[in-house]
Amino acid sequence: MNQQVLQAKKDQVTEIAKSISESGSVTVVSYQGLTVAEMQELRKILEKEDASMTVYKNTMVRRALEEGNQPSLGDLLNGPNGFVFSKEIAKGPKALTKFARYHEALVVKGGIVEGKVLDAKGMKEVAKLPDKNGLIAMFLSCLNAPITKFAATIKAVAERPAAN
Repeated sequence: MNQQVLQAKKDQVTEIAKSISESGSVTVVSYQGLTVAEMQELRKILEKEDASMTVYKNTMVRRALEEGNQPSLGDLLNGPNGFVFSKEIAKGPKALTKFARYHEALVVKGGIVEGKVLDAKGMKEVAKLPDKNGLIAMFLSCLNAPITKFAATIKAVAERPAAN
């Protein structure tokens, strides 16, 4: 094999391994049947969510997973696949699940979340998780609730008529 071609493949494997390690989640999708316009629409949606979709050869992804000491995706790497890399765990799967509701040709096959392999059902559960801002809001409301109740109690005691 030509040395330049071999080096290009090694560089691509390194690039894929880096993308996997920097991502909160990697989702494997089957995109057969989507038109070029639909693929462009999907990529724009993913870009807004700080995620990206790329098509790689399955063998390159297998090698990148081995190189990065990541779990094997096994049967998910059959047929033509797209790989969605998302910095936040839920944003990529959430955008894919929403897009797949209106475009039946897009099928979420599974993926990797924090070093664990999930099937399609697992990735759809991940998509239901709130994003970072949602989690912060939930946490702050939990912190705020006792203070609010305490303040309401103090106000009720202060407004109560004095006993003679």
